[in-house]
Amino acid sequence: MDVEIPEAIEADLTARWDEPHRRHHNRRHLDEVLAALHLLHDEGLSFEERPVVLAAWFHDAVYETLSADNERDSACLARRLLADDPDRDEVARLVELTVTHDPSPDDRNGIALSDADLSVLGSDPARYDEYAADVRAEFHLVPDEMFRPGRRTILAEFVAADILFRSPQARQRWEASARENLVREIDALA
Repeated sequence: MDVEIPEAIEADLTARWDEPHRRHHNRRHLDEVLAALHLLHDEGLSFEERPVVLAAWFHDAVYETLSADNERDSACLARRLLADDPDRDEVARLVELTVTHDPSPDDRNGIALSDADLSVLGSDPARYDEYAADVRAEFHLVPDEMFRPGRRTILAEFVAADILFRSPQARQRWEASARENLVREIDALA
């Protein structure tokens, strides 16, 4: 998937992904999301490459650890930087979808981005542990007595879902290992 991003926009987004306060929501996460999109595409998941790849670049472009508005602010950034781009509105919609990771069954683009964004949950245990440690590092200002129960609640919601991944390709590749990783982290936080 070779999607061309205007040089000035790519430079702006790269600088954002490389901000020093980011431990998980950084360039490594972006690279993993892009790699997951490529993998899902190669395994037969059909989606519109250009808006989905652009949405991957924008989905955490604005990231402040304790903000509840990161996705909305990232979508606003996409609308501003892609003002004359024909995919602007679809990119912004996809970015906002990452609040819930709950695309409709016929939303091929939303399914692709959501599954790719969550792919780290289904990574091997060592990578998952790095991810969990990076999330904790991003929330270093939150005391353990608040972080641990809050994180357990979020993870339990994932485990309680009927499915984590919406595409058959992602379910086959990541669902079982994601559930194992999530349960293991919940147990470690208890």
